[in-house]
Amino acid sequence: MNWLEVSLTVDGELAEAVADVLARFAPNGVMTEQGVTYNDAEDAGTPVGPVTVRAYLEVNDQLEETRQKLEEALFYLGMIRPLPAPAYRQIADQNWMEAWKGHYKPIPIGRRLLILPAWMESPDPSRIAIKIDPGMAFGTGTHPTTQLCLELMEGSIETLKVSETFRVFDAIDVGCGSGILSIAALKLGARKVLGVDIDEESVKNSRENAETNGIGDELVLGVGSVQEILDGKFAFKSAPLVVANILAPVIVRLFDAGLAELVEPGGALILSGILQEQEKSVIEAGQAKGLKMTEHRQIGDWVALTMSR
Repeated sequence: MNWLEVSLTVDGELAEAVADVLARFAPNGVMTEQGVTYNDAEDAGTPVGPVTVRAYLEVNDQLEETRQKLEEALFYLGMIRPLPAPAYRQIADQNWMEAWKGHYKPIPIGRRLLILPAWMESPDPSRIAIKIDPGMAFGTGTHPTTQLCLELMEGSIETLKVSETFRVFDAIDVGCGSGILSIAALKLGARKVLGVDIDEESVKNSRENAETNGIGDELVLGVGSVQEILDGKFAFKSAPLVVANILAPVIVRLFDAGLAELVEPGGALILSGILQEQEKSVIEAGQAKGLKMTEHRQIGDWVALTMSR
């Protein structure tokens, strides 16, 4: 089956009306696209600029009749307020799911890890596979912040496993997102991991990814952050390994909330999600809480740090 894409780029006030008109003729609904602007490092984004509204008409014997009726409806809407002429483009149908999957490949991390799309068999059994659904919006292993964090975790866990104090160790993942760091910690040797996130949907995603990786009760998940951990609402209040792959301004705030207190003496705190120009503020915030900077890694503009207590 082939499709005819029809699209119009209009201002925000007209977008809803245009979408309503197109939806009358498109069996699969309409799609809108708009630019986004960010006010600061923590801004979730604000839609800005013109909106492109798209719909897809089935190419069949009724296509010309459907197209004519659509253009008549747009003409009458244009009498109320001028509209641009619709743009048309032929689209060949394909297996979209398989085409989407084709973009994702296994990603080797450090010396031992392999981020593996959930549907794929490992091409390298010598590496520890972490299966993740790349369709999620974050925490899929493709971003430098996650890769840097995993590399530092691998080194820190090797150090913990040979130490007299922490041969058997637990870990805490603050802002667990997809659960990728929690899963990695367990597969690298942690006895138990506590993963917390302020977003309930992230906690759900973490559990789903944990089950994909054959992980059960050894991963304790809950909605919350540093304060809830320190208040004793979860399985443990501190651990030899603590990881936080969050935005730098949030990390600085979490230090004030007691992030350093989660790290047991002699343990390590791994921080990622830090832009190069934000590194100094994060290090200073950690040092103010008695932590020592021990390792720095960087990919492009992104930085990850290990600090020790």
